[in-house]
Amino acid sequence: MRLIRFVDDTGATHVGRELDENSAEPLEGDLFGLHNWTGRSATVAQRLCPLVPRNIICVGANYAEHVAESGLPIPENPVLFMKPTSAATGPTDEIRLPKVCGDEVDYECELAVVIGKEGRDIPKERALDHVLGYTAANDVSARRWQKHGGGGQWVRGKSFDTFCPLGPAIVTQGDGDDEVADPQALRLSTTLNGDVMQDHTTGDMIFTVADLIAFISCDTTLQPGTVILTGTPQGVGFARKPPVWLKAGDEVVVEVEKIGRLVNRVVDA
Repeated sequence: MRLIRFVDDTGATHVGRELDENSAEPLEGDLFGLHNWTGRSATVAQRLCPLVPRNIICVGANYAEHVAESGLPIPENPVLFMKPTSAATGPTDEIRLPKVCGDEVDYECELAVVIGKEGRDIPKERALDHVLGYTAANDVSARRWQKHGGGGQWVRGKSFDTFCPLGPAIVTQGDGDDEVADPQALRLSTTLNGDVMQDHTTGDMIFTVADLIAFISCDTTLQPGTVILTGTPQGVGFARKPPVWLKAGDEVVVEVEKIGRLVNRVVDA
């Protein structure tokens, strides 16, 4: 099942089950609680960020080849940081270059996990039982702020408005054609102005989705609506020679197999 959040042709906002590119069946109630399906079709006039995240927890240095291009050691445990929920934006919304940033803003295609069932101290063997589904993410990053402007913490460089495009849908977990059976067997890519910059698979993750959920939930409650960004593969802009930075007028396309594409234009704030 493909779940989307959208504006219909009357201007009303809904969460719904995608029927096709231009229509969806609205849901009544809480996606993460009591709800039912309306049985009617609504026009999708605009796709929004597929959920309003409860938390956004991110993982860095989680692809072996990206760790190598960054000159970092393989981490012993997942490297965690967070984005504020205010960074979340939709699959076709603009990415705004902050006024306080120069040539330093970078792209990162990622698989994002959406938690659907609350849990704490979740065993790895049952970790995927807590997943509602998966979506695509771009962990937009201001590298100077990430590395030098946050006192050694990454959060500042990852937290500006529009720095977390998500979507275009949450694809539920399962074996159906419109579901994700194995989160470690998905291709993901970034295309910048038509040029492929990243192209790899989630099989290169150092810590799997199940590993991450088990680690993050240690003595920590994962609430429904929590989004976990699982890391990016090699090919990021800062590691290129010369570096490639996002600039106003660029078009960034992030695509994750079975989930779809984020298509975001870059503008000055």
